[in-house]
Amino acid sequence: MDDRLNLLLGTVDLLILRTLAWTPMHGYGITRWIHTRSQGTLDLQDAALYKALRRLEESGAVKAEWRLTEEGRRARYYRLTAAGRRRLVRDAENFRRYAHVVFDVLAPLPGEEAL
Repeated sequence: MDDRLNLLLGTVDLLILRTLAWTPMHGYGITRWIHTRSQGTLDLQDAALYKALRRLEESGAVKAEWRLTEEGRRARYYRLTAAGRRRLVRDAENFRRYAHVVFDVLAPLPGEEAL
């Protein structure tokens, strides 16, 4: 059985912002960081990654610049902006509240067997 999870819409942006709060990265680095932090459970597909990065860049949450990787290849590196950091704080809090409510709804009622 495959234990990897599909990411919900909006979650990709939040995970990218969180990743870039740690350090600027190129696309592959972002994907690897999320995969590692999730202990291999989350796999971010390239199309979803680059669509989200474009959205985040257009909104001013991230900035991009061309740099050389450790291997000497050119890559776009993304960094979090001040607006992106504010959005990360806001979106992380909203996601925590959302997750809490979903867990409440999923919890068994008194006398009901756990799912």
